[in-house]
Amino acid sequence: MSQSFQRIRDTQRLPEPLRGGVVAIGNFDGVHRGHQAVLDRALEEAQRRGVPALVLTFDPHPRMVFRPETPLFLLTPPPLKAQILAELGFAAVVEQPFTREFASLDAERFVSEILHEKLGICHAVTGFDFHFGNNRQGGPAYLMDAGERLGFGVTLVDAFRDEGAEIVSSSRIRELLCEGEVAEAAGLLGYRFTVEAEVTGGKQLGRTLGFPTANMALPESTALKHGIYAVRFRRSDGTLHDGVASFGRRPTVDDNGAPLLETFLFDFSGDLYGQTCRVSLFGYLRGEEKFDGLEALVAQMKRDEQEARALLAGVRPLSELDRRLTFANEPA
Repeated sequence: MSQSFQRIRDTQRLPEPLRGGVVAIGNFDGVHRGHQAVLDRALEEAQRRGVPALVLTFDPHPRMVFRPETPLFLLTPPPLKAQILAELGFAAVVEQPFTREFASLDAERFVSEILHEKLGICHAVTGFDFHFGNNRQGGPAYLMDAGERLGFGVTLVDAFRDEGAEIVSSSRIRELLCEGEVAEAAGLLGYRFTVEAEVTGGKQLGRTLGFPTANMALPESTALKHGIYAVRFRRSDGTLHDGVASFGRRPTVDDNGAPLLETFLFDFSGDLYGQTCRVSLFGYLRGEEKFDGLEALVAQMKRDEQEARALLAGVRPLSELDRRLTFANEPA
């Protein structure tokens, strides 16, 4: 992440050099190709005007506030979302705390207090269907009218459609990941789906079998299909390693355990405990299986390693963002 990029939690503490910028507004969960169409327009507008480019997003996701009983599979938790926005070239992300109190702000107060007074924006860029304020009372027309009154411009970006003319959405990507369709999900994201977590200690069974793994507990709401994946692993120092990962409950050895992501890094030996690392998924190899003993499990793991090595040997970046996240060997 750029040393100058800033994550800001309180709009009242926006540094003075960031005032007067162009702001892209939205949840941007996944920062997928549809979101990138909005974000690219904001970057272009900021460059044209010679002002900072910022993103205004909301944390937690509004669905988690309004429907807390329904777990939401977040594609990009705030730290990873910030990393991606920094790679795209933004100066800062403002992570507006989303509470019931904030949600009760009417549309006029959102525009006048948040956008005009606290952020001092010169231009806003949003999707064509952006709504805001209590009961979603504010919409594109309202925002444009408010901009005329308060002195900022507004750009609305149409829905982005993929090569099959279908709208790219976060919910569609979640559905693909639930089915293990990580290659198709990557096509909509514009980069390989990536998770980030701290490496924790395990039972070290993999080490005794000749396949030591880096274990990462993902959020309970992670609805990724259980199974075996070809992956690329980024250590906290930015170093990349190819590998094969298992996500699930380990039915052969621990059928009642909580889901865990266990990554075997190729050609690596070292201590990763305590490091916050990222795993990018390149291909789904197979589903979870319960083997008749450890010997059969090890034989299958060797086949998985060969298949993952072959798959990863032929991969190419999907985009400049994908190259930065999962191909570059320098720290991101």
